[in-house]
Amino acid sequence: MRIVILGAGQVGGTLARNLAREDNDITLVDLNEDRLRELQHKLDIKTVLGSAAHPNILITAGIEQADMIIAVTDSDEINMMGCQIAYSLFRTPTKIARIRSRYYYDYPQLFCNEHVPVDVCISPEKLVTEHIENLIDYPGVTQVLEFAEGKVLLVTIKPQSAGVMVGKTVEQLYQHLKPIETRVVAIFRDKIAIAPQGDCEIMADDDVLFVASPPAIQQLLIALGRYTHPNRRIMIAGGGHIGTKLAQALEKKYRIKVIDRNLAHASKLASQLHKGTVLQGDIADRDLLVSENIEFTDVFCAVTNDDEANIMSCLQAKRLGARHAIALVNRNAYVELIEDSPIDHAISPQLITIGSILTKLRRGNMIKVYRLQNDEAETIELITHGDQLTSQVVGRQLSDIKLPPSCSIVAVVRGEKLLMANPQLVVESDDHVILLLLKKRYVRQVESLFQVNLAFTS
Repeated sequence: MRIVILGAGQVGGTLARNLAREDNDITLVDLNEDRLRELQHKLDIKTVLGSAAHPNILITAGIEQADMIIAVTDSDEINMMGCQIAYSLFRTPTKIARIRSRYYYDYPQLFCNEHVPVDVCISPEKLVTEHIENLIDYPGVTQVLEFAEGKVLLVTIKPQSAGVMVGKTVEQLYQHLKPIETRVVAIFRDKIAIAPQGDCEIMADDDVLFVASPPAIQQLLIALGRYTHPNRRIMIAGGGHIGTKLAQALEKKYRIKVIDRNLAHASKLASQLHKGTVLQGDIADRDLLVSENIEFTDVFCAVTNDDEANIMSCLQAKRLGARHAIALVNRNAYVELIEDSPIDHAISPQLITIGSILTKLRRGNMIKVYRLQNDEAETIELITHGDQLTSQVVGRQLSDIKLPPSCSIVAVVRGEKLLMANPQLVVESDDHVILLLLKKRYVRQVESLFQVNLAFTS
């Protein structure tokens, strides 16, 4: 696939790195010559120096032959203009743009080929809000992935040293969890995937990936001793775009407080909330946190635009007694540092955005793709089509499907029903199949496997 990427920042550079590994023809456009030189030295890609909003630059980048344009510069307007030029002049088939400003989302009718030709708008703020909300809804997990419109969840749980999982084999764990309908689909040990055979022993610091329905996940957390104290009190540090969206989403279910040092931001947010409390002050002010009962706070979320402020305020909140802390961080180096700190979760808008964009690039009826922690494994949701004559999957038992190496089907959603994978389960047309791919280099084989031949028409 020929792909032109506008913007060589963290998102654009990481996208180029991932897509180049999958044998795509990538051209990267940016105004930063040093950044382009660095990426071209590391990757098998083309680079073009210049403005992403100039037609001649896009022509040099090969937009006339491109199958797709992905606009992820720091400017919403340049991203939209790049897509406009690509479609109006060259009829580029697929246009993806990162749009940060919430004001554009108030007018979704803008985004169509007749007006602003963007096929897929990616909102980092919306994605981050949903991600944090999931972590709060399911205390004790380190990752929550949704499939089939929320009917299926894959959650990652890190065993506690004195918890019920450590020292048990997978089979013993199943006995402990009966009658909860769940499966261990993968175990990551030092970021290396281990097949969860029945005799595989779970160790402290493993990351254990479970699949289940949302109600079963709640039961799972209770059985593992992770749900003894449900989250009720949430404190949000930062009343910007993400803080506002998060507060509006959470106030329906939790008691929330928001702190912002900017009086205008605080006043505006207070008028937008129905139940939440908004405070004007410094998120690093120890006396303010103590006066607002930080020691009784279940989750402290720092979501300002300042990575260092988010990290330091989370560390202080934990020291003062907050049960959980979530920090928004933009720099990848900080994400890795936080893994060994008291902070429970580091949220990277760039990595979440990249995962969302990668979903849009998949073929073969893939509708969701998530990268797992080692960046080598993926979980994928596909919709099946065809019949036994036109499909390699439909009408066959799972045991008869010729999956590529390191790939396994973990669950099937049929209508409203979740079916756990078993060898005798027969796949039907329009099923939502959830699979785990431990080595993403086989993704093209997965795409081919789930395609139907030309004789099939939906």
